[in-house]
Amino acid sequence: MSKKHINRRKFIGQASCAAIGASTLFSTLFDLKLAGAMATSNIRPVNDYKALVCILLAGGNDSFNMLVPRGAGEYQEYQDIRSTLALPQNSLLPITPLTSDGKDYGIHPFMPEVKTLFDNQNLAFISNVGTLVHPTTKSQVFNETVELPLGLFSHSDQIQQWQTSIPDKRAALGWGGRMADILQSMNTNQQVSMSISMGGNNVFQAGNLTTAYAVDANEGIGTSIWDYGNNNDAWAVLRSATIDSLMDHNYLNLFEKTYANIISNSQDASDLFNTSVMNINPITTTFSTTDLSKSLEMVAKTISARTMLGANRQTFFVVYGGWDHHDEVINNQEYMLSIVSKAMKEFYDSTVELGIQDDVTTFTISDFARTLTSNGNGSDHAWGGNALVMGGGVKGGDIYGTYPDLYMDNSLDVGRGVIIPTTSADEYFAELALWFGVSPSDLSLVLPNIGNFYAPSSSNPPIGFIL
Repeated sequence: MSKKHINRRKFIGQASCAAIGASTLFSTLFDLKLAGAMATSNIRPVNDYKALVCILLAGGNDSFNMLVPRGAGEYQEYQDIRSTLALPQNSLLPITPLTSDGKDYGIHPFMPEVKTLFDNQNLAFISNVGTLVHPTTKSQVFNETVELPLGLFSHSDQIQQWQTSIPDKRAALGWGGRMADILQSMNTNQQVSMSISMGGNNVFQAGNLTTAYAVDANEGIGTSIWDYGNNNDAWAVLRSATIDSLMDHNYLNLFEKTYANIISNSQDASDLFNTSVMNINPITTTFSTTDLSKSLEMVAKTISARTMLGANRQTFFVVYGGWDHHDEVINNQEYMLSIVSKAMKEFYDSTVELGIQDDVTTFTISDFARTLTSNGNGSDHAWGGNALVMGGGVKGGDIYGTYPDLYMDNSLDVGRGVIIPTTSADEYFAELALWFGVSPSDLSLVLPNIGNFYAPSSSNPPIGFIL
């Protein structure tokens, strides 16, 4: 096996920042290549519905301030290593996990809605989860005897790896897209992809046969190739007729014909999506006006239109960026974690209103956690961290995985409070994929690295957070 070698100094010092790619209309255009290809596919109607909602906290959430040990001894260790980044002990919102590991825990004081969801057993924490090629120990890292994830502290590499679940190479296809390739025939209408993005073009939903259908959450509509405008306006009518004529023209050139078909089919998909969403019964759950809440409100509306869209399986991708807090961690998290907490509770309440809370699972990912040590007023790029998973089908009210010790130079600390993950992203995603309907025999197609952590033929779940 080839190994990625890295010495201790390079390991600790590596921390490159990279820009995150922007969305593009071509995601919608490319998706519509399916319209013709899928028309003759073997459609397998099913009677159940399931949706996975992925929330990317882009930039690297300092998640050891999201879930904090509050027992006297453990809190003192946390306070010692976090220094100026430590939250006051008496400010933490206490929780009592169903399964005790002998420690007491609290949630960030600006996440009361998350505490309510946790207490009601509708939300769980996945602790110390991160990208891994193999199970990894501290001695293996320092002795350079284990392969490490590519670009371990790079935003661009780690955001990509959380979406592809291929930690040892750069890949263009995501595990959500690979799921869609396998399960796409479960949807009775192939005109709109089962992969719907509120965050523009993304790797997570890119497959060999499928890609994301982009939705503008602020406008509340799917991406349209052209806007007919006011149908009573003479110019709009003329423009509409002209474009339709161009699309309906019998082109002899194969490329021109294919391009016209893609454009036409894309507009048809946009019309179907917008008509379906506009004709649902209004959702009465009140959503906040933040971008994250508006995106999740649009997800709820799309789910409500699932029957008109012929959807039995859907994945959603939502981005909430700005978590690269090399400075002002405390102030930034007070504001941003409050937005996350409110938005997740609002979205869960909307699924209850729609009667599908057991059929929708929402989960968070982030580039990486942050160093436990302070750089003065912020924290830097690290590795393992804590994630949230929510839904009526989740065994909530518990912490899954192993919450690490937080004292300096512990058995998982490779320097500055960079913690080696003890739960792999592959295990996290495998549990979600199996719940979504991927068969154990297909799990390695979706998650090529899963065999290093879990046997798909096992009768036990990868982690155990799904009912």
